[in-house]
Amino acid sequence: MSKNNIHSIVAVLLLIIVFTSCNDSQNGKPATKEVEVIPEDIIELRGDQIKLADIETGTIEIRSMSGSLKVSGTVTVAPQNLATVCMPMGGFIKSTNLMPGIAIKQGETLAIIENQLFVEIQQGYLEAKNKLDYAEAEFNRHTELFKEDVYSQKNLQQVTAEYKTLKAQVKGLEQKLALIGINPAKLNEENISSSVALISPISGYVKAVNVNIGKFVAPSDILFEIVNSDKLFLELVLFDKDADKVSVGQNINFFINNEKEQHEAVIYQTGKSINADKTYKVYASVMGVCKNVLPGMYVNAMIQSTSNKVTTLPSDAVVTFDEKQYIFIFDKDKVENNKPFTEYRMITVQKGVSEGGFTQVILPPDFNIKSAKIVIKGAYNLLSAKKNSGEMSCS
Repeated sequence: MSKNNIHSIVAVLLLIIVFTSCNDSQNGKPATKEVEVIPEDIIELRGDQIKLADIETGTIEIRSMSGSLKVSGTVTVAPQNLATVCMPMGGFIKSTNLMPGIAIKQGETLAIIENQLFVEIQQGYLEAKNKLDYAEAEFNRHTELFKEDVYSQKNLQQVTAEYKTLKAQVKGLEQKLALIGINPAKLNEENISSSVALISPISGYVKAVNVNIGKFVAPSDILFEIVNSDKLFLELVLFDKDADKVSVGQNINFFINNEKEQHEAVIYQTGKSINADKTYKVYASVMGVCKNVLPGMYVNAMIQSTSNKVTTLPSDAVVTFDEKQYIFIFDKDKVENNKPFTEYRMITVQKGVSEGGFTQVILPPDFNIKSAKIVIKGAYNLLSAKKNSGEMSCS
């Protein structure tokens, strides 16, 4: 039999006892006194009713509770572990052997790209370099002659200008060569080529291939995407109300898709602002190597909250009614019509984390923790009787 059914039966039995008792006391006798008005937050029971409701009282306990926070997010990588590869000067794809998913190392060739402009840059560099060698010799010679008052300052200035112009031209062409993947130090008149190798900037696996042989690519075209998944991160989304529950160093257990395998991560950074949609981002490093965890995957995670000393009660002591949480406390014993009664008071509380059969309760500011006797067993029966009968006392 379910807990709800048991509560309902107990509540009905309590009502029967109350009404029978009331009828017995009033049978054949006219009412001689006013009906007592019971406050809405009070429930009044006789001894037999307390026994039937199986009520027990206890006290607030101070416990260390960690709890956990359920969040969701995605797997991501650091910017330095994700490479979008383009060809700065464009060209035609001469060859490529890559397919998505292939592992590749830093420095390996992604594709061979051909462009007549590459020939012109190499030719221009070698010509400028030869002129620079001659201009440098002339500069040195004229400088010595000027020191000996053999050459005029005007001629020296002209030679110096030519030398510096050629030097700047050579430096600029060296940068262009490096941009397209040609080492200027290894270039000579014998190895000028219209083709260059496009090199992988990082190690990882090929996420996307957007080329085919013969295709012309512009400088802005994305040719390949490479991801290094050796170091993965989680980008988790929390609501602003939970921002104070997380901190750097907390452990996270997470799952991907519908898999049962558990993975671990550690928070290394928390967001510094709340987004417009009242969310808050937390970043965590994935621990170990997870071969089936890839960037872009959706994750469900549990953040293990830090342990705190909090006020707790057995979970069954906290009941919910009209979207609010309540506990019942012993209020007082009294006598009516020569019969003993006990009053219990409903107190509004807030629930915190639950762990091991206990629940954190946030109590009113004026609540006396030391002296209060809280109903730790039978609270649902009290609530059911309260909802069904309104009052449980006889006049």
